Amino acid sequence: MNITHLERTAEDLVAEGKGILAADETPETLTKRFAQLKIDSTPDSRRVYREMFFTAPDVAEFISGVIMQDETIRQKSSTGTSLAEVLMRNGIIPGIKVDTGAKGLAGRPGERVTEGLDGLRDRLKEYRQIGARFAKWRAVIHIAEGLPTTTCIRANAHALARYAALCQEQGVVPIVEPEVMMEGSHTIQRCEDVTGKVLQATIDALFEHDVSFECMLLKPNMVVPGKDAQRQASAQEVALCTLRCLRRHVPAAVPGIVFLSGGQDALTATTHLNAINQLAGPKPWKLSFSFGRALQDEALIAWQGKDDKVQSAQQAFSHRARCVSAAALGNYASATEGDFAA
Repeated sequence: MNITHLERTAEDLVAEGKGILAADETPETLTKRFAQLKIDSTPDSRRVYREMFFTAPDVAEFISGVIMQDETIRQKSSTGTSLAEVLMRNGIIPGIKVDTGAKGLAGRPGERVTEGLDGLRDRLKEYRQIGARFAKWRAVIHIAEGLPTTTCIRANAHALARYAALCQEQGVVPIVEPEVMMEGSHTIQRCEDVTGKVLQATIDALFEHDVSFECMLLKPNMVVPGKDAQRQASAQEVALCTLRCLRRHVPAAVPGIVFLSGGQDALTATTHLNAINQLAGPKPWKLSFSFGRALQDEALIAWQGKDDKVQSAQQAFSHRARCVSAAALGNYASATEGDFAA
């Protein structure tokens, strides 16, 4: 493991005002999103869609890295160059999702554990040869009556730690993603409590597996109420609860925290990220983003699967990336949306 190389990659991924595009939806997931807009889903249409983001003008000004899925990292662009090479030529670090999805946890109805550790060492070796310099593994934690159980939290923390250790062994920066889901009617206080327990279990497991905190990034959820909660929280409350939780559980040695959007729409995710960065108090880590749909949805609607709409879609993507970049610096305001669009 080359510590210096891994540290530099981790730091580059959270460079000032930059964040990560999560473009790692499986073909099945992307097919469902395309179907809502009556777009045919084929390997070629999915490639066109991803390439549209990767080649948007000035994208590297706001995007430091892109998480790809197995299909995408193996594809070639319209010019015959691999998509990983397209990113590198544009000054963007290629990444890869390596888990194989969350499956039902035996003996724990309603809970899941993420799989994909079998053969991971060899897959990481191959992905690195293709061009990947960082990876992602997502754990899924649900809040409900009696959930999550300690068994579920520990099982997912253990898998995240084994994944991260294998990544660093193979010279790949791990993004560790323990996501507490928004589904449910739980309060923001309940989310903070569960998120804290999940983060602590994850950090403990990483420590036990000798994972270098300086050579990884954390991708947690923001602390928010369940989407069906009777009372939703203000951006200020989200920022207070999120930062308090992180300060209690995340070591300062971690160079960056790249939040997932977790089902929040683009405006909400951008506003929350901005509030977190504007809040006073110690922030020993860079606080940035690794958004998927919150960065892509506006562009997807603009594109509609039509070649003559690619430029409009790229403009929509660049606009949102610029806004989220401003939020990562604490410089975003909703009134500036129109200014950025102009």
